[in-house]
Amino acid sequence: MTELHRQQHDHLDRLQQDYARVLAEHRYDGVLLYSGRPARHFGDDQHASFSAYGHFVHWTGQASLAHSWLLVRPGEPPTLYLYAPADFWHLPARLPEEPWVARFRVELRDTPEPPPLPRGRYAVLGEASPAMAQALGAAANPPALVAALDELRVRKSDYEVACLRKANRRALAGHRAARDAFLAGGAELDIQLAYLGAARQRESELPYANIVGVNAHGGVLHYQHYDLEPPGKRHSLLLDGGCRHRGYCADITRTWPGPDAAPEFAPLVEGLTALQQRLIAGLAPGGSFVALQRRLHEGLATLLVEQQLVNASAEAVLESGLTRAFCPHGLGHLLGVQVHDVAGRVDAEGRPLPPPAEHPSLRLTRELEAGMVVTMEPGLYLIPMLLEAHRHRPEVAWRRLEALADHGGIRIEDNVLVTAEGPVNLTSREG
Repeated sequence: MTELHRQQHDHLDRLQQDYARVLAEHRYDGVLLYSGRPARHFGDDQHASFSAYGHFVHWTGQASLAHSWLLVRPGEPPTLYLYAPADFWHLPARLPEEPWVARFRVELRDTPEPPPLPRGRYAVLGEASPAMAQALGAAANPPALVAALDELRVRKSDYEVACLRKANRRALAGHRAARDAFLAGGAELDIQLAYLGAARQRESELPYANIVGVNAHGGVLHYQHYDLEPPGKRHSLLLDGGCRHRGYCADITRTWPGPDAAPEFAPLVEGLTALQQRLIAGLAPGGSFVALQRRLHEGLATLLVEQQLVNASAEAVLESGLTRAFCPHGLGHLLGVQVHDVAGRVDAEGRPLPPPAEHPSLRLTRELEAGMVVTMEPGLYLIPMLLEAHRHRPEVAWRRLEALADHGGIRIEDNVLVTAEGPVNLTSREG
């Protein structure tokens, strides 16, 4: 048995103990987790890409198992009802030959319907309709129970951290190959294909659709296309690319100047990278992520002044709200079996913690705790529709900004483990 397998056994032990406690607190005899089903395109016989329900993946690490069920009961091994019908059109699902499988009772099934439940009080979680749960005599996604189980995913086990490290290594291999493809003159599609090949992951298995923004496309926060032809000039590449390993997600962003970049661009990339590293150093148990969000904007104001994009004091830039036009998104979020992992906006009692009014896109508002893995992703973008509202400001160096308009934007993102001894960056700086 490898060290990873031993860590996985410990992870499963902890899950069994935690589920037993939560189920007892909420007076349930057990919970049935549904992996989910791929959605079919309307009027078609083709399905969309699929990823299993997070709580199912938390136990099994299997993000591609559809139509399967996991019954968890205190004092009993979990029962995995694996949908694996005899089929010559498709290869039936199968489990890996690994030690963790022996921890489960596995029952192969040829129907996607839910299994019957034993006597008692049960809940069904996942993409299960109230009618389906009612037919089983169970509750469908009771909010209090779901919130309590969400909380179990906030602090990562050693096994989960190991999986996240591996996902980061594979994603970084993709980033390096993508950078090389860009510098060699490739189009966005060429860059994406180079990424997939180096990360050894097919597109439908990625935790999210990679963002490959060349030039001005880097200023579209969730840019969703891949140009087939290379640009005439290569100013910049913003690549937000992930990878999934044993169900766990990497979420990394890098920005590189191209051979045709304006001389002002590289210092901005370097300045934002330095700011990101200072923000990472501030990650500690008990710290406020909302306070870090404010520090992000303080740092942006200073960078804008230092790089002569705004001719005013950093304090005046911050007070004016101008930095939010350059970075409208949040600093980061929880990371795990989902990219935007659960429980980022609740307190320890499960009560909502909405983002501050000035930062409505912030996905993580709770106090930091040891064991959390968070992304840290400051950005600096040239987004015309946001900057236009500040066109009346004479302190903004509009000519310098116009020289950078074709560069789109900058985002630097790492995945970081919060510990009592200090932050542990799971994303190597060599990317």
